[in-house]
Amino acid sequence: MSSKELVIDLVRRLPDEVSLRDIVREIEFVAGVREGLDSFDKEGGFTVEEARAKLDEWTAK
Repeated sequence: MSSKELVIDLVRRLPDEVSLRDIVREIEFVAGVREGLDSFDKEGGFTVEEARAKLDEWTAK
């Protein structure tokens, strides 16, 4: 499914009363998920230990 088709399908599923801001948020969310999945497909994931180390880096202040 192309990005355009994905967005059209997404918008059709939203309620009629949805705001433009909410539509943009939904599109950004889907785009982020697709980018993450593409990255995972290209680069692979990481181990639980690597995830813990990254989490420690992100939360350390």
